[in-house]
Formats: sequence, structure tokens, C-alpha cells
Amino acid sequence: MEKQEYTITVYTENQVGLLNRIAIMFSRRKINIESLNTSPSEIEGIHRFTIVVNETEDVLRKLVRQIEKQVDILKAEYSTNDEVIYQELALYKVPTDAIAEKAKVERLLREYGARAIVIRKDYIVFETSGTREEINRLVTALEPYGLMEFVRSGRVAIIKASMGFHEKLKEFEQKERSEEVAENEYLGQQDHVFTM
Repeated sequence: MEKQEYTITVYTENQVGLLNRIAIMFSRRKINIESLNTSPSEIEGIHRFTIVVNETEDVLRKLVRQIEKQVDILKAEYSTNDEVIYQELALYKVPTDAIAEKAKVERLLREYGARAIVIRKDYIVFETSGTREEINRLVTALEPYGLMEFVRSGRVAIIKASMGFHEKLKEFEQKERSEEVAENEYLGQQDHVFTM
């Protein structure tokens, strides 16, 4: 199998140390995390991790199953890039004189949908969102004009076919209980079971 880029979506309760436990699962398998974003989800008290990796589907399937076995994990799933709508945010710092003197740079920024968020005498900070490839193309285009600083966020993604985690949760809650009641054979026999 060939490696490709996948987006892992993990729904979890917001617990201290959970990010560390998840990161350890990746490092044990020598899987590099390309991008990581955590945020609240559409359900209060439930957080969403969006993790991007470049791996084979077989390895990823096993990893996602392991992640889902963690106590505080409610759901984990993976998707290909074709199965998600995703964006990243980027900030670019460029010297003010380079922008002020060159109309070509302004056209370039308009072409990429960038907007100025800070304008100072010595520099201007632009913001844009897009795919990693779009963001990287603007970095390459701005480098000749003295790109001073650049930073990119982790990926945010929505699964195209999903109705959202709240629908999955409702579906789970609405499932009928089994007619069969499993009885514990030791219930009521604590005097016999716990004797020494």
C-alpha cells in the first residue's frame, strides 16, 4: 500500500493529559503528525482533534482503532482529502516599503485573497486561508519581496458525508435497548464469593 495524506477526526471529553496520550500513540508507531488542531465541537463539553498524517490506510486503520479504545475518546475516524472540506490559516509579515512601492505585490495579494490585518510603518501582516498548497504558493510568491515571517495554523476540516457528531450521538441514544438482560451470576452471593 502507498502512503497518502489522511485527516483523523477525534471526538473527546476535554481531559488533561489526553493530547499527550494520543501523541505517544503516534510516536510509538513512528508516525509524524503533519498538522494538529484542537477545538470545541458543536456539542458543549466535547472537543474535536483534527490530525493530519501521511501514512498507509492499513497502518492508519489500526491506529484509529487504538485511539478509539482510550477511555476519554468518544469517536475516532479517518478520511482522505477527497472526503473532507479543509482549510488552513496563514499569516505573512512583509516589509511595508516592499508593498507600498510595488503594485505587483498588491495584485498578487488580491489574487490569493489575502487581507491586511496589521499595517505599521515597518511591516504589514496579511492573512489568508486555503489549502497547504495555496498557502505555500503565496509564500513562494512573496519571498522575493522580503517575506519577514510566516506562520500557518493546523488544518480545520469538516467531513463531507457526516451529519456531525451530535447526530451520531443522537443515533446512539435512540438505539433500542436489548430485550435480553444479562444477569451477573455472582450478584447477591457476595458472602460466598468474597470469603477467605
